[in-house]
Amino acid sequence: MSRDSSIHSWPGSYYINSEKRWVSGTLSLSRTTLRFTTEQSKDSLASVRLSRIMEIKMESSSFIFSTLTVLEEGNIKHWFGSLRPNRVVVYNVLEHFWRERLLSPSQSRGAEAPLSKGRELINLVSGAQRRLEDAGKVLNHQGEQFDNVMQDLGKIDSNLGVADKLLSELESPPWWPFGKLPWKSQQDTKSMQAAMAASSKGSGKGPRVITSIPTLISKGAESDWKPGCLVVLVSSLEIRDANSHLLHHFERDEVDDIRIHSPYEISVRQRFIGKPDICYRLLSVKMTDALSVLEMQYKKKVEFTSDFAAFRASPATTPGAIQEDGSIWTAGGAAGQFQLGQETEVPVEIPAGELTQVQVQVLQPTVTDAEAQELKQMLLQLKSLALEAETELERQDEALDTLVSTTDRTTMAIDKHTRRMRKLL
Repeated sequence: MSRDSSIHSWPGSYYINSEKRWVSGTLSLSRTTLRFTTEQSKDSLASVRLSRIMEIKMESSSFIFSTLTVLEEGNIKHWFGSLRPNRVVVYNVLEHFWRERLLSPSQSRGAEAPLSKGRELINLVSGAQRRLEDAGKVLNHQGEQFDNVMQDLGKIDSNLGVADKLLSELESPPWWPFGKLPWKSQQDTKSMQAAMAASSKGSGKGPRVITSIPTLISKGAESDWKPGCLVVLVSSLEIRDANSHLLHHFERDEVDDIRIHSPYEISVRQRFIGKPDICYRLLSVKMTDALSVLEMQYKKKVEFTSDFAAFRASPATTPGAIQEDGSIWTAGGAAGQFQLGQETEVPVEIPAGELTQVQVQVLQPTVTDAEAQELKQMLLQLKSLALEAETELERQDEALDTLVSTTDRTTMAIDKHTRRMRKLL
């Protein structure tokens, strides 16, 4: 299989201008090419690279027949009709991949201009740096949660001290000279503390956003793709429409499974008993930016489907294949893992007098000094990020040990107070 795997395909028809007739077949979209093949012979009638597309429009043929047109460089126009489920869905998908390709600087170069080895390494390190930064955001939020739990445990310990004094007073005999604490003042204190807690909670910062990517959204089993965005928060997921209006909010414990159909398409499901499940299917050219974070947050809920095998078998997405964004996707491993291809260049010893012009060009260094200097700076930044992550992990390990011991001590105190209160009843 020499061609890219199909991201999506739709039954439809293609107008052959030279023969003045429509031919039924399948319109398919890969990561670089839009292709139409006939239904019977599977011949390719049209093959257009996304980088050569000038315009995508919805038009009408003979004032009645609704069609989708693609204008290619050289003023070549392709007509597609009878698209199922409808041409609006096909237009949304094609426009999304074409627009994101135009907006991405790395993809604007196209597949015709391969990157140098040094630039490939720089893109690879840049991708790893982005993933490490995303992991650092999650780690930082986890540390803040530990700190908040420690503060709450401190408040609980303080309240347990007050409860101990109250229980000691209730357990004292009637002739005890010190009397009892005024209940009214204690109720006022509790109400004041509750008001302060509510105000502090209301004035707190909102949930932190890790990443947000433009996506096409389809609810349930329908193929009605509509533009929107996926927002990945530290403890939840949000699906919004093109106007940033919230369509659905998934808390982390509400997500039952995340199925990965391809590097560009996933589905998020929340199951219910006695009523239909809530399932959203998401398609995006930038889905790999979110997959690394999703797999870290929802490791036990991420599932690779059988459809993903097609991308593993494709030469464009096998390990070592360079993607359009310069990264190297490892389809056989985790969604966010990247690795360097296995191809290496081994220098061959050739006598100096026998070097031809081609051999001299081959033996020239594949990484320039400027690229090597840029790689050095990026690797230093990676090292700094890794050291900061290690320091934060060590701090969280200590906080976790303290948290466990404090929780055990607090649990024992609560059990003790509970037994004392039962004796008073």
